[in-house]
Amino acid sequence: MTHTPIRLGMVGGGKGAMIGNVHRIAARLDNRFALIAGALSTTRERNAESAAEIGIAPERTYDDFAVMAREEAARPDGIEAVSICTPNHVHFPAAKAFLEAGIHVICDKPMTSTLEDARALAQIAGETRALFVLTHNYSAYPQLRLAREMIARGDLGPIRLVQVEYAQDWLARPSDSKQAAWRGDPKKAGAGGAIGDIGTHAFQLARFVSGMAPERLAADLTSFVPGRAVDDNAQIMMRYASGAKGSLWCSQVAPGTENGLKLRIYGEEAGIEWAHETPETLWFTKLGEPAQKLRRGAETMAGSRVPPGHPEGYLEGFANIYAEAACAIRARQAGQPHETLLPGIRDGVEGLEFIDACIRSAKADSAWVEVGHG
Repeated sequence: MTHTPIRLGMVGGGKGAMIGNVHRIAARLDNRFALIAGALSTTRERNAESAAEIGIAPERTYDDFAVMAREEAARPDGIEAVSICTPNHVHFPAAKAFLEAGIHVICDKPMTSTLEDARALAQIAGETRALFVLTHNYSAYPQLRLAREMIARGDLGPIRLVQVEYAQDWLARPSDSKQAAWRGDPKKAGAGGAIGDIGTHAFQLARFVSGMAPERLAADLTSFVPGRAVDDNAQIMMRYASGAKGSLWCSQVAPGTENGLKLRIYGEEAGIEWAHETPETLWFTKLGEPAQKLRRGAETMAGSRVPPGHPEGYLEGFANIYAEAACAIRARQAGQPHETLLPGIRDGVEGLEFIDACIRSAKADSAWVEVGHG
């Protein structure tokens, strides 16, 4: 399989957009992509400045992503894949344009701003040979891949409890920053606030590691900051078909927390615990035995770039998504089978079904509702 860099474009992610820079770093970390085209901002001047700053030629700088999709698809040296790093409401039309042009899509989460758009995009993706990847980067951390394997082979016994939380404090007060503004606007972010921005990460991570999707949930959504049009805190109970129970807490108004993503899963025989602040450590405890501190070793080095003892984290996990996407794209281009753990369309639809169920439950005074039947 060739390792020639994949020609990459980008929509959104211009000057001042943190996540755009994260995508660019992740894409180039393993030399698997070359960024050559972009529609980086809705403002022409800012778009040109952003492109020049990261080295995109003026003739490959577009003011409209639809024009970019059409013209790049027609070029013999056109982009093979595109990263979508925009506010949520642009995800659907941008992904649709590139998928229909036969260009592979790597999209930030949540997949779309509405469940209707998510299901429509799933249909479009199913009708094209283009790959769709969703950047749930935490599921690419080596120790969480190890946790998934341990649960799948029965190391914990039948699962009883799934506990996941994701807490931040950056929206604890009103903010007029660009990043806060669009996240607080339902027309751009969608109906979910914290549940869409970080709750979908927590939901997907619990789903990925446990191997289980909840059938029902009961959600209590709150907007603590006066005037905020979307939730900034959510406490959610979940029930699984196996009889297991779960809970998910996500908050962007918890002072003292920065990026507090934590996962704990307990079975009849043992439990695991992982925290984003110490991502290279997975705690495994058998009932009645001392806790085992599992660090990166032979089982997890495939997802690492440096020897144990040299810290890895957020950017490297994000880069694992890009590296695996590169392998999947090349395999698809060659018509070769390729197994992957990449998050994709299914994860995107399930994320929007999660948001939809939370909102339906909250409107019914936290009543239990079925997930996926909105």
